Amino acid sequence: MPFDPVSAPATSAASAASSTYANTPVRKPKQEYDSELFLELLVTQLRNQDPSASMETSEIVSQTTSLAMMEALNTMAGLVEDLTVTQQESFSLQMRSAAADLIGREVSYLDDKGGAHTGTATGVSYLDAVPTVTVDGVAVDLDRISGVPDPADRPAASPAASPAA
Repeated sequence: MPFDPVSAPATSAASAASSTYANTPVRKPKQEYDSELFLELLVTQLRNQDPSASMETSEIVSQTTSLAMMEALNTMAGLVEDLTVTQQESFSLQMRSAAADLIGREVSYLDDKGGAHTGTATGVSYLDAVPTVTVDGVAVDLDRISGVPDPADRPAASPAASPAA
């Protein structure tokens, strides 16, 4: 539990300026427990113990084990945070790649009112978090695209009628 620093109220500006403690920086209390704080507390405890009733070795080992466990948990938390950032970057790269793959293809999308439209994707913008695909001149967020028909599913063009001989 953090404590606020204690300071004496200044009686006047002149007396505060002449005080030897006027420019002493106020130490901010620690907001987190870390290995430095733990070791500081352990050393203070060992220095101030009663010589006739010293600390048990098992207590020291227990506290040191607690420190090691705390450091391992902090390391794991850092790794999880790094993994989360990596997953977000990977997802962003996948969205960019998917948007780029749509260029030149026919796509279906829903407008703001829920109306369905179909057109050819002609460009991509990466300015926002979600890539924007330009479909026949209209900017469409990638997550609004509802379908991309397979070119093989299109009906084949009928052969042109040959002139009669």
